[in-house]
Amino acid sequence: MQKVVVLGGGYAGVHAVRTLAKNRSIEIVLIDKHTYHNLQPEVYNYIASKSDLTDVTVDLYTLCEGIEHPRLSFMNKRVVDCDLEGKKLLFSDGGAISYDYLLLAYGARTFFPHAIEGLKNTDDLKKLHRALMFKQSFECSMLQKVEDECSTCQEGHIVIVGAGLSGVEIAAEMAHFSKKFFQHGTFACDNMKISLISGSGGILKGLHPKLIAKAKERLDALGVNVIEGAHMQKCDEAFVYLGAEQKVPYSFVVFAGGIEASNISSKINLPKNSKAQLLPNRFLQVEGYDEVFVAGDAAEVRDAQSGRALAPCVLVAKHSSECAAENILARIQKRELRECRAKVDGVLVALGGRYAACDLFGKIFISGFLGYLLKEFVFLRYKLPLQRISRLGYKKHKRGVQ
Repeated sequence: MQKVVVLGGGYAGVHAVRTLAKNRSIEIVLIDKHTYHNLQPEVYNYIASKSDLTDVTVDLYTLCEGIEHPRLSFMNKRVVDCDLEGKKLLFSDGGAISYDYLLLAYGARTFFPHAIEGLKNTDDLKKLHRALMFKQSFECSMLQKVEDECSTCQEGHIVIVGAGLSGVEIAAEMAHFSKKFFQHGTFACDNMKISLISGSGGILKGLHPKLIAKAKERLDALGVNVIEGAHMQKCDEAFVYLGAEQKVPYSFVVFAGGIEASNISSKINLPKNSKAQLLPNRFLQVEGYDEVFVAGDAAEVRDAQSGRALAPCVLVAKHSSECAAENILARIQKRELRECRAKVDGVLVALGGRYAACDLFGKIFISGFLGYLLKEFVFLRYKLPLQRISRLGYKKHKRGVQ
């Protein structure tokens, strides 16, 4: 019996497992250092108290239990090395697991440039525990402002470094939340400031100009201060320094300055790009190892038509992981592999509250409440089936322990 190991329980890993489960004659093992699948697009809603922890996570153990497959299991392990020659993964606890086929879907993390001093003072909201800490600290600071409104009423200031998709969405959501908080509570000390720092001279670099224009319009309406053409030099406990002449005081700093592949990538001695993403062939196999595939943010995935590298996103993770999983099944069944034809048909940007801007096929642009409904529809199409499967797994687990 062939054993397929999937490393990583993010978007790519979950899609891959569901595809692999179509073959009931293989063994499938999903491995992740966390016990949950983090629904990253919902985390900003969680920070803004629009959802709770159960809305932004899916339990990986019950998910695997709920998928109809006789030999699918989940392992909560931290992988510290990949022995591609010996066909095994090594765990932090000294254990190991062997495989016949391996799908690397370990995802990415926020890139913190070593040249920028003081990044330990910033928050990384891609990590759920850091998002939780930020949420608690932010709510405490809002309470302090309410308590001090008749005395000092000091200005609060959230600085977001990086004006890509994540940075823009965080800035918009925090600005909308702050505005509604003070209006709804009729609190007088309503001087929370949001600044978005863009080193590229603009926001949402690489996206369609019409989408960028809508996002700028919304950020302006929310009172977000966009500082363009500024590069963060360092950060101490009170200021973000944007150069020799400019420093910005802050209450919180969120760093959203790009991504790089997860640190396990450094243990894999194979060709990579500047983001430490592996460079697979057109079938998503890594160089020199036909039984090892890579998908999602761990890989540099290229557009099927233009050949350009695609920005990491949920759609790319879906297309690449499904293709990689199908190709693993094809190798097992001695069928021809198919080329990965990943593409991004649209971009959805959440811009605070019930407002989003959408670019569909580069031809149709929707914004406002209708855009929000479209974004929610797309996200729920992904989340609800996983929650249904996870609930089935939970019931199965409860029956087993009774």
